[in-house]
Amino acid sequence: MAEIYMYVDETGDLGVPGIPGVSRYFGFGTAVFRGDHGEQIWQGLRLRCDLERRGVNLPRGLHAKNDSQFTRDEVFDLIGQQRPRLDATFLCKAKAHPAVRDRQQWLYKLAWHSHFRHVVCQISAPGDTLYVIAASLTTSRKLINASEALKDVCHRFAADREIVLCVWDAQSAWRIQVADYSLWAIQRVLEERPCKWFESHVEPQLHSLMTPWGTA
Repeated sequence: MAEIYMYVDETGDLGVPGIPGVSRYFGFGTAVFRGDHGEQIWQGLRLRCDLERRGVNLPRGLHAKNDSQFTRDEVFDLIGQQRPRLDATFLCKAKAHPAVRDRQQWLYKLAWHSHFRHVVCQISAPGDTLYVIAASLTTSRKLINASEALKDVCHRFAADREIVLCVWDAQSAWRIQVADYSLWAIQRVLEERPCKWFESHVEPQLHSLMTPWGTA
């Protein structure tokens, strides 16, 4: 009976594609570690503290989209050393059924279901305990809806294994920030934008990149 820790982050917005500033994709990414990974968590804390010592202000933690190139270099180097299992699922919103486009909650839940269904049986076995540690969304209404969607999908796969859902602020967990960074790099490659860290630091740990609705 094993204990597995799945750290989850999402990317993209839930808006209708084609509008300026609205993302083409919505997706989930996960970083997985089995058993005790206290040393890796300590390494993440130590890096954040060391960045502060060198003048990088991080009151809300690390976030790939907003961090500097210097900070990204440091974070990706550590991700490459820690070698988590990475998986990502992206839904191309332009190819969504009209009913899904009109219901943002459905898009969120479909993306999570597609990702979780693929990964859960690969990383855990009957009798295992899987901790799903997901980044919370920012607004209270979205937080309530998102938590319910995450919970419902997890429940569907919990017949023969224990699945514990934890919805936490991203800055409270180093591994959520690992998922964020990895997802950011994968999305840039998917959208054919440059990302110098993908081949060296992310791709070696990337077990799956799923685009069930195709690409834009």
